[in-house]
Amino acid sequence: MERADKQKFVASFNEVLSGAGVAVVAHYAGLSVSQMTQLRSEARAAGGTVKVAKNRLVKLALQGTDLEHISDLFSGPTVIVYSDDPVAAPKVAANFAKANEQFVILGGALGPTNLDVAGVNSLATMPSLDELRGKLVAMLQTPATRIARIASAPAEQTARVINAYAEKDQAA
Repeated sequence: MERADKQKFVASFNEVLSGAGVAVVAHYAGLSVSQMTQLRSEARAAGGTVKVAKNRLVKLALQGTDLEHISDLFSGPTVIVYSDDPVAAPKVAANFAKANEQFVILGGALGPTNLDVAGVNSLATMPSLDELRGKLVAMLQTPATRIARIASAPAEQTARVINAYAEKDQAA
């Protein structure tokens, strides 16, 4: 990579990391190409991105962002998994680490908050934004459904009573 290309990469990656909500840093030594491809596709499906780059360039790209405090994690063969959704990247990284021993989570950041391995794993267990939205919509709809049932119940009962009297009169 030439010097101009490196400067372009640092500038563009700085812009990307400035908008990222969460980032997870891990060692990936020993993973095959197919395993890395699987990690990338899982991250893409969850709304995240996986990036392998020179540590020096990533440290330069982190400068001036909320994630700058994780630059000390970049030593050795590292990969960064990041996303806008605060749960997507940790969930992908934690699930991939469970399936692959060579993928070792070092830590991460949730904006200006530093995350250790336990913090990344606890974020991974939380529901995603889409799941939370679905639960919220269900909670909002449930009272309306109950109110509709309660409001229609007296009318149904009244209709049954009238029907019973009508059948009684016909039988007599």
